[in-house]
Amino acid sequence: MEAKAIKRYVPTTPRKMRLVVDLVRGKSVEEALNILHFSPKHASNVIERTLKSAVSNFSNKNETGKVDEKALFVKTIFVDGGPSLKRTLPAPQGRAFRIRKRSNHLTVIISEKE
Repeated sequence: MEAKAIKRYVPTTPRKMRLVVDLVRGKSVEEALNILHFSPKHASNVIERTLKSAVSNFSNKNETGKVDEKALFVKTIFVDGGPSLKRTLPAPQGRAFRIRKRSNHLTVIISEKE
């Protein structure tokens, strides 16, 4: 059995988010939560909350309602690019530079160890 959690429109660039996502891919849920809790990156807070949501979704799917975090692992976790906010910044000689404030969508899938 597996469970999924999706966090959409996270206001962080996908590139910065992928640095943290690569740290927890394939790890057990307990180990991944420890890594994310002590990581100094801003993206780790968002990923930690989404991972906890996936664990909660897993326990809701389970018939007994109880789940052992040691028996779960991060099967799939990936970051897709979201919409960008376009802003302009004044530049010399009457020009304008475009600034893209990127966002992303985070998907976490956890599963039981067999």
